[in-house]
Amino acid sequence: MYHGSGTRKGPVVGRPEMLRDRPDVSAVWEAADSLFPVRVTRSWWERVDHTDLADPLALQVLPDPRELVPDPQDRADPVGDASRSPMPWVVHKYPNRILLLMTKRCHLYCRYCFRRNHVPTGREDPTDAEWEAALRYAEESGAREVILSGGDPLAVRDDRIFATLDRLQPRIPVVRVHTRAPITRPDRVTGSLVAGLAKRNPVWFVVHVNHPRELSADVDRALARLVDAGVPVLNQSVLLRGVNDDPDVLAQLFDALVERRVFPYYLHHPDHAAGNAHFRLSLEEGRAIVAALRQRISGISMPRYVLDEPDGSGKSDILEG
Repeated sequence: MYHGSGTRKGPVVGRPEMLRDRPDVSAVWEAADSLFPVRVTRSWWERVDHTDLADPLALQVLPDPRELVPDPQDRADPVGDASRSPMPWVVHKYPNRILLLMTKRCHLYCRYCFRRNHVPTGREDPTDAEWEAALRYAEESGAREVILSGGDPLAVRDDRIFATLDRLQPRIPVVRVHTRAPITRPDRVTGSLVAGLAKRNPVWFVVHVNHPRELSADVDRALARLVDAGVPVLNQSVLLRGVNDDPDVLAQLFDALVERRVFPYYLHHPDHAAGNAHFRLSLEEGRAIVAALRQRISGISMPRYVLDEPDGSGKSDILEG
């Protein structure tokens, strides 16, 4: 992986051309990394246009001075997870669903992330006792569905993922894995991982793609491995200013996902996490984009446009006005 200049994990490698000879870059990089890690995988780095500061892939992963400026609308807990967490590593917003945070680690840290408060300082993973308590809570909750999230659950070893599935599936019929790894580090989708998942079907994967240029050849192979093994794959995107706030870009993305047998599930309105104000759009802007998008694509390519409520009550559909 590529790391921020001067961080605890080493120097940046292959810094983009547009950032060279910029005296402010190192200071911004250091300050941003101290608040939320700057980590970019090799696969993603190769997709970035290194000559364009406005490149939509660069904007998602490279630190920006604007993320260091507090905004009056910032929220420490933008989707209300803390208020719905009965114990560490568990979020319980809906009676029939439980979210388990397998880790705080990711392969790549998106600069707009709503879980920036999960900065991996100190312990990045639950202790054995904490994880046992979380699993027991899920088993006894009466939920029909468990979502494995994080961080990124594919930052965890295969054996731990499989042990978690084996523990949950006898009592809970549906397990989802919410991961960006097939997109940010597609080589993580190995033959052994896919074989283990196929043995444990049904397991649903929900990936995260925001821009059509994220769908590189190695990503295509990772997604095809999952789908060919009988693992259903859905996608959630975030509507981001400067990245995909264009109905033509979104139409290209969602049609491309359907061609790859990935169902566009959610289009999230951006949350008010600290540091992501420059990515946010108003609801009026979002509604206009979604209305235009609806005229460009078919029903199977059209995701639900949703807002994750800051009070922890969960997602609500944003209706076109």
